[in-house]
Amino acid sequence: MGQRPAGISAAAGATAARQPGTSASARGGEPAEPAPSAPVADAPRRVRLSLSRVSLWSVARLAFLLSVALGIIAVVAVTVLWSILNGMGVFAQLDSVISDVVGSESNFRVADLLSLSRVLSVTVFLAVVDVVLLTLLSTLSALLYNLASGLVGGVRLTLSDD
Repeated sequence: MGQRPAGISAAAGATAARQPGTSASARGGEPAEPAPSAPVADAPRRVRLSLSRVSLWSVARLAFLLSVALGIIAVVAVTVLWSILNGMGVFAQLDSVISDVVGSESNFRVADLLSLSRVLSVTVFLAVVDVVLLTLLSTLSALLYNLASGLVGGVRLTLSDD
């Protein structure tokens, strides 16, 4: 069998070979009239698909990677936010307001409570919890989708190449 031009699938080649109005001699090299039902080249193709099953393992891997990325983003954002607030002197101003309200005999300091190491420790802990929960919830959601799609047939999609 000869080479097909790029972009022509086996099904399209087989369809072209079975079109009415093309004889064996016309396919052999002699020019033939185009078939009246030939598709227009510029018309977008439409394909109807049904998403009936989702792989649990691929959902778990993707959810894990995305939640790790979200955890890293959260740690970086909290670090930047803490640096900005510390640079603006917000923690020192809070300490002065608390000492004015409570009195100077209080040894409570906001800067000690909200130190960078303590804030980052809490953020990393919450990010790890987030990774575990998002991965489990996403996998559970995929499992529930698979069960529901077994009953109703899944989500129907129509794709087109515009």
